[in-house]
Amino acid sequence: MACLARPEYAGGTPVTHDLNLVFTLAGGLSAALVLGFITQKLRLSPLVGYLLAGIAVGPHSPGFVADASTASQYAEIGIILLMFGVGLHFHLKDLLAVQAVALPGAIVQIAVSTLLGAAMALPFGWNWQAGAVFGMAVSVASTVVLTRVLTDNRALHTPTGHVALGWLVVEDLFTILALVLLPALLDGTRGDSSLWSALGVTTLKLAALVAFTLVVGQKLIPWLLGFVARTGTRDLFTLAVLALALGIAVGSAEFFGASMALGAFLAGMVVGQSDFSARAASEALPLRDAFAVLFFVSVGMLLDPGALPEIWPLILVTTALVLLGKPLAALAVVLLLRRPLSQALGVAAALAQIGEFSFILAALGTSYGILPPEATNAVIAASIISITLNPLLYRAIPGLLRRLAKYGISAGHVAPLAEENGAPPAPADRQRIVVAGYGPTGRSISRILRDNDIDVVVVEMNIDTVRTLRKAGIPAIHGDAAQHEVLTRAGAGMADALVISSSAMPAKEILNAARAVRPGIRILVHTAFLRDAMKLHEEAGVAAFSGEGEVALAMSIHLMREFGATEEQMENERRRIRAALNSDDRKDAAGA
Repeated sequence: MACLARPEYAGGTPVTHDLNLVFTLAGGLSAALVLGFITQKLRLSPLVGYLLAGIAVGPHSPGFVADASTASQYAEIGIILLMFGVGLHFHLKDLLAVQAVALPGAIVQIAVSTLLGAAMALPFGWNWQAGAVFGMAVSVASTVVLTRVLTDNRALHTPTGHVALGWLVVEDLFTILALVLLPALLDGTRGDSSLWSALGVTTLKLAALVAFTLVVGQKLIPWLLGFVARTGTRDLFTLAVLALALGIAVGSAEFFGASMALGAFLAGMVVGQSDFSARAASEALPLRDAFAVLFFVSVGMLLDPGALPEIWPLILVTTALVLLGKPLAALAVVLLLRRPLSQALGVAAALAQIGEFSFILAALGTSYGILPPEATNAVIAASIISITLNPLLYRAIPGLLRRLAKYGISAGHVAPLAEENGAPPAPADRQRIVVAGYGPTGRSISRILRDNDIDVVVVEMNIDTVRTLRKAGIPAIHGDAAQHEVLTRAGAGMADALVISSSAMPAKEILNAARAVRPGIRILVHTAFLRDAMKLHEEAGVAAFSGEGEVALAMSIHLMREFGATEEQMENERRRIRAALNSDDRKDAAGA
């Protein structure tokens, strides 16, 4: 810290380093860690702790005060990385598959929220314009909250999750158009021609962004990642993916007038359709959760607790609009489109919150003098309340469905989605084994297993090997087998066993990751040394095979055969050598 604060000299002029960035990061994350842990122990969502941390380090609370602008910039990075990660799992055909629900649903919900906002404005003495802008602001859900809630409940890659995400994309597009058109509508000096011109230009820019990302990017991005992956340097691959995510996000805002979140989402969709999907998700986004936490901290920092007693009726009405008006509109639309009740409830609950774009729209209305100053505080307070309650509402859906079933109301059935760029589900009558590494050992094991009608999925870091296997019809995943995401894509959650075929692989890390995906999975490990094999043998469900021991055994048996030993003598000696090797290694381990 002292060296950072020390004045430096450039051209004779003293320059003092600004420590707001470091203090904000350290203070915000530390407060989020402590309060997130406390709320988790109280069986509440950690999101509540992150919001409270923002209030604690905000400008309206005593003690340490973090820099709000710095926190919001960190939060923007978190949103970009989060949406890039969502795009990795969300493909264009998934978006097109849910357009029949997401498009009309989002439009109807936005319209209902706008009308409700206009209606609620009258008792507070606002005009209809203020009410309409306020209704638009609370009609859009938070990207971070929705994806976090769906992920925590393992619903992100389900039909319900895809409908909710498609809905969110439509809301994102609506927000972009609203941010362009509202100034033209609120500024009385601009005519209809200016309005339609702004709408046309924005629509063309959005179409150009989608075309550029999905058409040009689909050829350029996988080529670039393949070029970097062949270097074999993990740092370069990580940097390449982060540069793509942030670069396309910034470019979409700078050149196409779109939100950075939308640009990152489209970039993730392109990478997700390539062979690098699992590796990018597991290796290149380790910071997304930390930066996403700062989003909630930055939201908490905006709240002024001293203003709450004066505007509590407005906060109450706004919260009712977010937690009742919006979800009921979504529920009605999804049911009218003849989707199952379980999906309708899931989408409605997931959208019962507001976030980042709500603040932007409310701030825009305030800057034009349409909304009074208390409107922003009401939106922030309602956001904090809805973000706090949203995980609880979503977790309550299974219990509600069970109660409804007692009265003969069926939840309906929604077929699960297959994981894109992952291993296909194994047939019901076949076993599945995941083979990590496709060197000589992995290749031989895979061939023997396939010859015996066992389903094999290969996890391999060499992208050329992965592409060759896929062309041959063998399921293969590109990535590090020590990563949870990669093993999940390989189908380890339903596998009978995992084979670590190379002694150069980090066996202990892979073993821990595999047990996190499937606790009871059997694991076969190839190690270089006997002492490593013995340590792994102590783990339940692990069989370890040492190259050192197998070479000693093979050479001994070869010598016996050369000197005319019988098969029975060789078998007896084989057992004796194995026992001796194991005994010697135990002594070595004890001595160590």
